Amino acid sequence: MADRHDENLQRETLKFAMRVSRAKILALLTTSSLASLSGVSAASAAQAAGEVYVPEVVVTAQKRAESLQDVPISMEVVSGAKIADFGVTDFKQMIRFTPNVSVLTTAGNDVIYIRGFGSPPTNYAFDQSVSMYLDGVYAGKSRQAQAPLFDLERVEVLRGPQGALFGKNTPAGAVSLVSAGPTSTFQGAVNGLYNFDLDGGEVNGFVAGPIGDHLGARLAVRLVDHKGYIRNDFNGNKEPSNEMASARLTLRYAPRDDFDYTVKVEYSDRDVKGGANVSSPLTTPQQPNMFRFGGDSALGLERSKATSWLVSGTGNLQLGDFTLTALTGYSFFRANVVTGFDQALPGGGVTPNSVYTSYPEHFEQTSQEIRLSSPDQQRLKYTIGAYYDRSIYHLTQFTGFDIRSIPYFGLHQNRFKQVAETFSLFGQAEVSITEALRAVGSLRYTQSDKRGTFGGRLVFGPFAYRPITTAVGRIDEDYLDPSINLQYDIAPRIMVYAAYGRGSKSGGLVSNTYGTTNATFTFKPERSTNYEVGVKSTLDDGRLILNAAIYNTKFKDLQVSTYDPALPGFRTGNAASAHSRGIEGALAWHPMQNLDFTLSAAYQDVEYDDYPGASCLASQPVTQCNPASPASIAANNIGGATISHVSKFSGNFTAHYRHELGDGNVIDSMLTVHGRSKYFNADNQHPLYGVQRGYAKVDARVQYGPDDEKWYVALVGKNLTNEKTVGSATTLPVPLTAVPRAFLYLDETRTISIGAGMKF
Repeated sequence: MADRHDENLQRETLKFAMRVSRAKILALLTTSSLASLSGVSAASAAQAAGEVYVPEVVVTAQKRAESLQDVPISMEVVSGAKIADFGVTDFKQMIRFTPNVSVLTTAGNDVIYIRGFGSPPTNYAFDQSVSMYLDGVYAGKSRQAQAPLFDLERVEVLRGPQGALFGKNTPAGAVSLVSAGPTSTFQGAVNGLYNFDLDGGEVNGFVAGPIGDHLGARLAVRLVDHKGYIRNDFNGNKEPSNEMASARLTLRYAPRDDFDYTVKVEYSDRDVKGGANVSSPLTTPQQPNMFRFGGDSALGLERSKATSWLVSGTGNLQLGDFTLTALTGYSFFRANVVTGFDQALPGGGVTPNSVYTSYPEHFEQTSQEIRLSSPDQQRLKYTIGAYYDRSIYHLTQFTGFDIRSIPYFGLHQNRFKQVAETFSLFGQAEVSITEALRAVGSLRYTQSDKRGTFGGRLVFGPFAYRPITTAVGRIDEDYLDPSINLQYDIAPRIMVYAAYGRGSKSGGLVSNTYGTTNATFTFKPERSTNYEVGVKSTLDDGRLILNAAIYNTKFKDLQVSTYDPALPGFRTGNAASAHSRGIEGALAWHPMQNLDFTLSAAYQDVEYDDYPGASCLASQPVTQCNPASPASIAANNIGGATISHVSKFSGNFTAHYRHELGDGNVIDSMLTVHGRSKYFNADNQHPLYGVQRGYAKVDARVQYGPDDEKWYVALVGKNLTNEKTVGSATTLPVPLTAVPRAFLYLDETRTISIGAGMKF
């Protein structure tokens, strides 16, 4: 919606949050009126009246600005301020605030999982089961949004299928990032953070304000230069280092009351040098080294480098009481990931780097969405619209081998090209049956077309160590995604809901598996069906918020891609079916002024119901599944097995206290604990090297500065207990490695930072 409409609704919901009793309303309104004349914030006004200030959270999950407590969706909202406070630079760090959400970490292609489902990173052309939307623009590839977590207003994480209004490829959920916009008065801020453990820092800043009677602007910049947390004994560097430069320019033009247009242009350049994989024994639980030996390969320096552009234009036109919105998007990235494997042996010594890869990519996408929204204040309100996008994706894969035991030295290449088009029509309507009972129904029709080619060749070498094949394929499909939701207010500020919804993700093409042929080139679309009941309640005059949801999600033709060391290579296709059942809860409590607590927790049970033709699991005896026998694998079915990368329990707790010193200065402190139970982080679910044990990580932040926050200094600690956790684990067979061992992608360890900032 238009910024103007967001601002109006935020003012209304702020009044709602401060509405604690009739007598308190008068006190607050009186104080707020005086405060507005003197420039004091609403929070300060509430404090002056002796009240607990509980800000209302406004979201746009249903394409309308609404209170979070009125939206019948299980979702988490992370504020831009919280992201900035803890120096969050990527989604791996952000998910600490969102239970039932995880990020699978690999060599340069991290993906998001919600409620146990996501798209494996090994097939680069996968559309994601959890899609990102950047200011409304669909981003189905992880490198479309390398580092957008700066100068944000909020991040909305929506769990479960979002088939109607977000629509494209959201069978497991969606993540919507909303950046900050221009302001009505001139504002600016500069913040810096130096990380002692990563031997580097970051600088963030923005300026915003009017530049004419009808034009507002905002320019935000982020610069990051971090060394890594793993010592590379080959070159003495700390890896993986991270150099990043991002900028976003926003212009909002509002020549009259019934029309506005906002343009956002975002640029990002990111260069991650070195790797995060370290060696560990195969015969023990995970023991990640804090050092590695990663030399340069024939394909160059081990790194992940990408440059991206994202442009969006959003126009809002008032047609009487209706709003017509047009959202145009353009996305581009060019990237290259060069991978290798740690050569340092667990017991000491090194072994030659026998396999290394490179993945140059090029992607362009244009999109257009048009929607018409009815007025909010009526018994029937609805949104209808249409969406179209077209993308072109090029991927080149190089795989080099230096296997001295054979001996063999060679280089293989695959080329992949895909052209994809999507068209959809959608609509959602909400009717107030009674004052307390509402029904919401939605429907989306989607037509998807993908065309692709695949071809391999031997660049050099005595013979082809990998199969040299070609493939041509096309997918032309359509599907309907309906949903229905009933909401009932059992009390003035307690709402219960029951929901049914379906989500879909289009079929796809195999992009980077050697040996791909026409018969194995395409795979089917993925479908999900979700049943959910929940409650959202605001109690104790707004001081206590309790939300909970119980869900049962079933997937049909789940898209999978797992590494099979017996090939060796990736098996990409569809699992027959899977399910995720669980419960999620969230609590926010403001017991007194300047003190608040938040708690979110989730339990889930995620399993394959039926998965014929699956790669062998490490727990299966050879008599049940023989990895050397294609016939045995074809007959293998791992229905009933837990899905990898999924914890049964996850949660986070935050305590926040603001201490007033009496001299106009304050100490603002925050403690966060986040963790999850054990899970398999290797595709073959090995009971030793493939299991990440349960953990809890502790973050803390202490800030000192004046009450008006014109400046501050802060101390920030992340992972204070120095938990060593692993994003994913794998192994290579002989002769690709001279010494069998596990490769663990180690997450960032403990860091201590000092920060400072100022506003003007």
